[in-house]
Amino acid sequence: MQLRLRTVMVCVALTSFVLACSSESTSSTPAAAAQQPVVVTPGTVPEPVATARPVPATAMNQNECVPSPSPEEIPPEVARNSSLWPLPNRDYASARANFDSNISSDTIDRLEEVWTFDLPEKTNWGAAVSNPLVIDGVVYFQDLPSNIFALDFDTGKAIWNHRGEGPSVAPNGLAVGYCKIFAAVSASEFEALDIDTGLWNHRGEGPSVAPNGLAVGYCKIFAAVSASEFEALDIDTGLTLWTAEIELTDHEGINIQPIVYDGLVYLSTAPRSEKGLYLGDGVGIIYALDQETGDIVWSFNTVDSDDIWGNREVNSGGGAWFPASIDTERGLTYWGVGNPGPWPGTEEFPNGSSRPGPNLYTDSVVALDHKTGELVWFNQVRPHDNFDLDFHVTPILTTERINGQDRDIAIGAGKTGTVHAFDADTGEELWVTAVGIHQNDDLTEVPIGESVVVYPGALGGVETFMAYAEGVVYVPVMNLPTTFTASSKKTESLDGTGILVAIEADTGDILWETEFDDLVVGSATVVNDLVITSVFGGTVYALDRANGEIVWSYQASAGLNAPLAVAGDTIIVPAGIPNRGGNKTRLIALRLAE
Repeated sequence: MQLRLRTVMVCVALTSFVLACSSESTSSTPAAAAQQPVVVTPGTVPEPVATARPVPATAMNQNECVPSPSPEEIPPEVARNSSLWPLPNRDYASARANFDSNISSDTIDRLEEVWTFDLPEKTNWGAAVSNPLVIDGVVYFQDLPSNIFALDFDTGKAIWNHRGEGPSVAPNGLAVGYCKIFAAVSASEFEALDIDTGLWNHRGEGPSVAPNGLAVGYCKIFAAVSASEFEALDIDTGLTLWTAEIELTDHEGINIQPIVYDGLVYLSTAPRSEKGLYLGDGVGIIYALDQETGDIVWSFNTVDSDDIWGNREVNSGGGAWFPASIDTERGLTYWGVGNPGPWPGTEEFPNGSSRPGPNLYTDSVVALDHKTGELVWFNQVRPHDNFDLDFHVTPILTTERINGQDRDIAIGAGKTGTVHAFDADTGEELWVTAVGIHQNDDLTEVPIGESVVVYPGALGGVETFMAYAEGVVYVPVMNLPTTFTASSKKTESLDGTGILVAIEADTGDILWETEFDDLVVGSATVVNDLVITSVFGGTVYALDRANGEIVWSYQASAGLNAPLAVAGDTIIVPAGIPNRGGNKTRLIALRLAE
């Protein structure tokens, strides 16, 4: 893959009063809002305009954002908001655990809805799947139609917004750091936006099928603006600083919520475009871009074959759907990689016979040097996958005492319905635990002329983020089957069940399981003595971490298919799927009453 770089100088008129992103420390606990819910209905998303930014209660005394000649490893926005929710999974280890909140089993009954923000535009996949970010008193969020919103944390009122170029059909979301917001706004374009104004200087060139959110850092905002273009804007002026164009096939697109670290912006493509999913000649490539110039610093092809396992016209695969975890001491990034295609095969090439062999590095965890992209290790958990069982969930990084030794480990999972612990240095598998229903998933192929029901199916297993706290991993599981032949697949409905599983991180032993009569698709999030998750029908549940007992629930205004954020005394819930749970798609803020 090649990159074309162009610098665009555009004059942008700004109002005379725009507060800039600050590198100074601010309060880490957002102030409480009035207890009467505020309903914010934006209606049709307007064209972006330059406006003065209100000063949130938690962002007082900010100074002008001044880029450092040598950007810090940890973006200042991430460092000073570490007690809130500045990254997709809150921290670089992807633990999704917040012990800086007052929300607990003793207080959760005091949660009240204090504001909502309507998300009126929808795609066939709903309105929202990405994780909100909470930084300096602002909630940053991207919906599936690729619109990007900056909302006042206290009131839910829009500070600025940007209209995207098209819908997403893949996981999306924002990244924030170095005074920038990073996001895809169409399938091929990625932009960097001014964190204070949200200004764009030009639009994408085509519809999006996989935008992936924003990232903020180093006094810039970053976002994709088409399937292949990625831009950086000055955080204070809104001027375009650079546009990087990644050369892709028309069967590929940017698809991931990016993450920013050590002057680099990490993202990935996948074999998905407006033309379809896993079409021939589509591969997933992980990229690291220089945040200052947009140059590709390195790339890593997750398909270890120049001719895509011998048949470029038919085969495809790989890519990262979720952001990496980053070990800041080792300097490694850890990625879960998607499945190979076609799956299960075609009439001409049944059971994946067009792609013989294990199809590296699909269905693997890969550890890459964060500065060079060099492959340090990989572990493939599902060679030659014919059932679309991605091993895609972001690995959790932690240290456990295993067999009498302290071991740094990476815990990964995916639609395989299995959770694995790997040595963080070598990739050695230390334990594996099966979760949920398993049926016929041990087959390597389907007999010609027959059909089999497979659990977990192509939409089952561990689909979304896990959480970790105090030696325990919390795993959301979907029990949903798919019927396969040697050349076709069909998921009959989304009327499945789910479980939340607690697993000891040192042994892989299951501590408890809690069953739900709906798909557990909203990830897992720890806050003090609780673990929170949500189901497809729109209910948010809080469970006692000690025993899995449900202690609280909340019915949202629509179905849920997105992770939530816990910041201070507030939970931000994206209700993004019109279904039996309701049809009012919106962001919802739940806050502890006084």
